[in-house]
Amino acid sequence: MEKIRTGQLGEHEFYVRHLKIEDLQIILELQEVVYASLPDQSVLQPLSTEEFEYILNDQGIMIGVFVEEKLIGFRALLDPPLEDEHLGYDCGIAEEDFSRVLYQEISNVSPEFRGYGLQKKMAQWSMEEIDLNRYDYVCSTVQPYNIPSLKDKFSQNLVVRALKIKYVDKLRYVFFKDLKNPTPTYNESKIAVMSDQDGQKALLKEGFVGTKMYEENNEWFVVYER
Repeated sequence: MEKIRTGQLGEHEFYVRHLKIEDLQIILELQEVVYASLPDQSVLQPLSTEEFEYILNDQGIMIGVFVEEKLIGFRALLDPPLEDEHLGYDCGIAEEDFSRVLYQEISNVSPEFRGYGLQKKMAQWSMEEIDLNRYDYVCSTVQPYNIPSLKDKFSQNLVVRALKIKYVDKLRYVFFKDLKNPTPTYNESKIAVMSDQDGQKALLKEGFVGTKMYEENNEWFVVYER
């Protein structure tokens, strides 16, 4: 299959290509290894075989990073079905535009290859594969205090549009990016401690969006702007 980029991770040569349905088994195997290695497994919502099949059957974009023909990382963008839980509702997207929404889905890196900034690199590479004639928006969800994933979203200029219960009983930030206006300007900012759910929800209701975060005195803060 065609390689979409090549490079070096330390002394390791790697290449990136699109993943297809025939790659399903190695994707599932890597997800299992990554999930088992997590000290806090609640930060990752593994995808089912059926969910991977849906993406791999042309309902999204999935890239894989390989070293010596071994899959060491993957990242998925999903073209979601139209449903009541669609993130477009949380982000203020008009229903007629839901077909132009992609979700940033799961991202996994082999424990052997952590420390190379591969999550961030895969984020950039996968976003570069989006057909801007077909899609206008990217949405995603992240658990509060999942610091690596939150940093990942903010580094790509996604913003928090909601903080609410998703997936039946899980509190999540809902992130959003307008691909046609990726870096809007703001005139006002406020700061909220990440543990203050009510304060953040109030700011979101007032039209603020979460744009960045920082750590101070062992606590995380989110910057909200409008």
